Amino acid sequence: MERRPHIHNIKYLEKNRKILRKKLTPAEAYLWSHIKSGQIDAIKFRRQYSINNFILDFYSAKFKLGIELDGDYHNEPDQFEKDEARDKELQSLGITILRYENKYIFAELQHVIADIKSHCSITKD
Repeated sequence: MERRPHIHNIKYLEKNRKILRKKLTPAEAYLWSHIKSGQIDAIKFRRQYSINNFILDFYSAKFKLGIELDGDYHNEPDQFEKDEARDKELQSLGITILRYENKYIFAELQHVIADIKSHCSITKD
């Protein structure tokens, strides 16, 4: 039986994950306060979770759903291309990525939560 390589929470990224968890952006902290502890439909999310070499802002293992919150620099052409390549690689692992601009989290939180719920209800077993 062939062993698959370990791709979740790889040890060498542990320090970075801890730092990011302690220094959430305001948008990350605001969304986390609404999705932690299964607050939406008992969906469990982890924050600053790594898959391969990527650290996702939030991740639900059950639904293979990553959530990324983007600041203005994500609109820069180089960063946009990096994000696109990153999302493609994660999608090849069966993970869906939902991206939201930071300002959208504050302005339209209920829509974000509805979008997350909708995605999870589509993929429920």
